[in-house]
Amino acid sequence: MDLSIATTKLQALRKDMTGHTDRDDERRILDLLRGATGEELNFLLSNVDLVRLLSDLDDRLVGPDHHTELLELLCTHRAPELSLPVRASLATALQKGATRAQAERRLRDLFLGLKGRELTAFKNLLDAGGEYHDLPHLVFDDVDDPALRAELLAHFQREAEAVPSGENKVLSDIDDTFFANWVDKRYPSKTVYPGVLAFYAELDRGPGIIPGRSGDLTFVSARPQDPLGLIENATLESLRERGVPLAVMLSGSFFHLVGNTRIAQKKFENFEQYSRLFPEYGFVFVGDSGQGDVEFGARMRAAQPQAVRAVFIHDVVATPEAKRDEWRAQHVYFFDTYVGAAVEAFHAGVVSRDGVDRIATAAVESLAAITFPTPAQRQTREAELARDLARAQALPRAGSV
Repeated sequence: MDLSIATTKLQALRKDMTGHTDRDDERRILDLLRGATGEELNFLLSNVDLVRLLSDLDDRLVGPDHHTELLELLCTHRAPELSLPVRASLATALQKGATRAQAERRLRDLFLGLKGRELTAFKNLLDAGGEYHDLPHLVFDDVDDPALRAELLAHFQREAEAVPSGENKVLSDIDDTFFANWVDKRYPSKTVYPGVLAFYAELDRGPGIIPGRSGDLTFVSARPQDPLGLIENATLESLRERGVPLAVMLSGSFFHLVGNTRIAQKKFENFEQYSRLFPEYGFVFVGDSGQGDVEFGARMRAAQPQAVRAVFIHDVVATPEAKRDEWRAQHVYFFDTYVGAAVEAFHAGVVSRDGVDRIATAAVESLAAITFPTPAQRQTREAELARDLARAQALPRAGSV
């Protein structure tokens, strides 16, 4: 691609998009995009406001249907030439604002034009936008036509069967799982638990020598979703401020906000939807014992025992050991520290032995940086971690007898 020519075309495109866009401006935009090479088209679409571009071109009662022409050009005729990031940006632009029937059909076209690993990569790009316009919102909220939604989900299932990924999506609760924020008084409020970020990373990485695709962390929260996504976006920003990379969030509802059974029910509904979006993946869940997560994890395992590889429960209510053993037999593992969680995850086959060491190192460093209100509280947490560190050190290594 000649960058100077492409830049000149970009300047012309931006000029026609400035201010009011009349019929002549719209026609020039269409002609420019039609005449662009594949590389130029990706360059142009990567450097303009796609939401603005889609809204600038109109269909008229009398006159040309330039908006329809633009959608047909980008989503059908030239879609095979678009890179996956540009295709994902186009899909996100289509879902913002009111998603009308024509936009829903074009979104369908963008998905159905991809197969196998390309489809998985496209879905993951849409899911990693860092705000509430994500893949679940697109498929289950923006697409209103049940027939179109069924067509998309059937396509996802067919392609999952053709190219299974073998990787896991890491699902996690937030309060009392990621940080102390509800029942747990063992740590100062809003303390990020020592080793939790490393635990997420190792679950995402997987147990094999070759790391899996990074970025498969999704938060399943009881926090309600409002129509504008303000609560969800604020929560995602709070997570980013505390060191969480770009993540997805499956929110609760105001109706399901009170009562552990209701909370578990909403989380389970979200999981069922999410598993239909990513049938090529397995799942692991990290929750806590204070707010419906044990019930939710057990329902996950019962509904999809092959797909849900393990459930890890951060114990904040001092569950008796005998009860923990009962749950362990159902692949629901209780733990007190994230080093203890790493030991259970190693036995469950979802993290590597080296991964356990990395989690342990991170937990020790993080605990040392926490300011506790009393020396006794620190000593109790250090003793708890020391116990699980000894369990981690006793794990066998590759090649050991």
